[in-house]
Amino acid sequence: MKTINYLKGDATSPQTKENKIITHICNDIGGWGKGFVMAISKKWKNPENEYRKWFQSGENFNLGEIQIVQVEKDILVCNMIGQHKTITNSKGIPPIRYEAVEKCLSKLIDQALKLNASIHMPRIGCGLAGGNWEEIEPIIERTLLENDVEVYVYDFE
Repeated sequence: MKTINYLKGDATSPQTKENKIITHICNDIGGWGKGFVMAISKKWKNPENEYRKWFQSGENFNLGEIQIVQVEKDILVCNMIGQHKTITNSKGIPPIRYEAVEKCLSKLIDQALKLNASIHMPRIGCGLAGGNWEEIEPIIERTLLENDVEVYVYDFE
């Protein structure tokens, strides 16, 4: 089985030659304005515009759904709805929804294989979404890696 390639750098500047899909987590309330999405928006307008259109349409805009947006000839961005709202609730439950992240990554497998693309991401779900990498890493292993998809995780310096 493949293993995750850990790199230092910026996930919005993938460091490989083949087709690339940059994936990140979005919330289920249409909010886009903090965290990694800001780096994406600084570089490309389309992922945010498409996400907002998707939210307004209400079509299939649910936890566990993905939206893939082409931003360059060999780079796509995958908006994954893996976060419920944006703040930790009164019971102390953070916004991350691991089962939704797993559903999203499972849906991403077909696209990656079809495009012969590698997946690039920051440590998804571990910033504002409040998740633990110890929970996310095994999800990546049993979805993408077990299906022979190359994964690169970036730690921003």
